Amino acid sequence: MEIRIKQYEEEDTKEAVGIWNQVVEDGEAFPQMECLTEETGKQFFREQSFTGIAWRLSGGTDGENGKEIVGLYILHPNNVGRCGHICNASYAVRRDIRGCHVGEILVTHCMEEARKLGFKILQFNAVVATNIPALRLYEKLGFVKVGKIPGGFLMKNGRYEDIVLHYHIL
Repeated sequence: MEIRIKQYEEEDTKEAVGIWNQVVEDGEAFPQMECLTEETGKQFFREQSFTGIAWRLSGGTDGENGKEIVGLYILHPNNVGRCGHICNASYAVRRDIRGCHVGEILVTHCMEEARKLGFKILQFNAVVATNIPALRLYEKLGFVKVGKIPGGFLMKNGRYEDIVLHYHIL
């Protein structure tokens, strides 16, 4: 599967919102509890320092190839002022494509884009301890675990789960 990443454009909104909302609805990775609408999604994706859209070519029924969005990421400052050189990101992969290494492509591209934007460190504030695929990926890519916050994430089922903080020097 060939995956390419491009900068978000307004025409990507509907598919990007759909993928983002899948992760929100799962209630196992994103802190947000409210889903995006197309209108709030446009604003949300435009406000980021960079929103990357992962797409692959797909065969159409008429023999023509089309683009199909399979994931996305948002990149933005983690803090301001003297800590403004630290960025943060979130990644969403379409449910039916998870496990196909799209996340790794998104994270790698995000790190490159963060460097281009002048960030020095990529920090993850709240990787849920039960998100084993993400934890393995971040370890593979050289992220450093800072520590755990016990019960830092409210799961959809009402249980509190630990979160693991990470960083990577860019």
